[in-house]
Amino acid sequence: MNPSPLAVIAGAGVAGLSCAWWLSQAGWRVVLAERATHLRDGGYMMGLSGPGLYTARRMGLVPALRAVEREIGENVYRDRRGRELMRIRYRELLKQIEWITLKRTDLVSVLYDAVRDRCDMRLGMTVAACRADSLGVDVTLSDGRMLRADLLVGADGVHSALREQVFGADDGARRVEQLGYRYAAYDVEDAIGLSHDFVSYAAVGQQVEYHGLGGGRLAALHVWRSHEHGAVPSAARHALVAEVAARTHPEAARILRHLPADAPIALDDLAMIDMPTWHRGRIVLLGDAAHGLSLISGQGAGMAMASAAVLAQELGRQPVSQALLAHDRRLRPIVQRLQQRSRKLAPVYVPAAAWSFALRNAAMRALPRMLLRRYFLSGLKSELEAAAALA
Repeated sequence: MNPSPLAVIAGAGVAGLSCAWWLSQAGWRVVLAERATHLRDGGYMMGLSGPGLYTARRMGLVPALRAVEREIGENVYRDRRGRELMRIRYRELLKQIEWITLKRTDLVSVLYDAVRDRCDMRLGMTVAACRADSLGVDVTLSDGRMLRADLLVGADGVHSALREQVFGADDGARRVEQLGYRYAAYDVEDAIGLSHDFVSYAAVGQQVEYHGLGGGRLAALHVWRSHEHGAVPSAARHALVAEVAARTHPEAARILRHLPADAPIALDDLAMIDMPTWHRGRIVLLGDAAHGLSLISGQGAGMAMASAAVLAQELGRQPVSQALLAHDRRLRPIVQRLQQRSRKLAPVYVPAAAWSFALRNAAMRALPRMLLRRYFLSGLKSELEAAAALA
């Protein structure tokens, strides 16, 4: 009797955990290797809708996600001087659209709880080497263990080490498309009494958002225009964020003073991955490693979950080589539309010039409620179309 096929997955983020769930559900044995010694998280608030929510429902995870949902009451947008630009209650504005607002950390935790008993999870471990042939992949883990796998999945994020191994470091770097912005996310004491509401302060080339989490805590997200990119050491992040906060609104600097100097800050570039193919032989990239969409798209985590579901579905229908082609063929048109949306949204979300910033603010002040609703619905339409295409 032949054993079940074996998949080795590099990365235990949203994509890797989702892939482990779907492949184990389909009868595969799964070894999941994660570089960190703990679960990774992106630190920021996110909305799960469209493909992501559709996939979560198929996985039976919606009740668990609702249990960690962070309901946002009123959303207030202000300029650098604190003047109100717009005030919205999204739940009332978009009554017929379903989504779940939660921390990315909480999504990872829910996925981990759903899959931890289904696979062999190895924290503090990486894929040190791999060599593929037409029948499988020889995988060497960083502890020296050698495995003969039927499939190797690179789900190790936008800075994927496996992508560099398989596609080449130089080629992989050329596939990283910088959008010209950086972001920083962290949790901090609620020094402004925000409770469960949302407030945003914007200035030319930068924006900061605060989501009230309840319990005296805030989730903070800074996004700013930057000509620099690349890794920022953990020890240097607090000072960099302080420099950014000083250019937005006095409230931002005041809130940051409540963050301990050694507190963790997630800081990275807003970047996308644009690759002509997501697989080579029996090695496939998944989620941000393959097609990072940036947080501006609002669909990075959702498409990672959906991509894992499509991969497992195609592997259940046909041999591995054909399944990887079908996975690419089904997802690529959706990913390309969402990436184009990110390119268009970035300069609107954080205008880099004074004139475009003033124009955006004027529009936010004057936009009638009906047109505002139509604007948001048009953005969500592409997400619903993507979910329908994956059915």
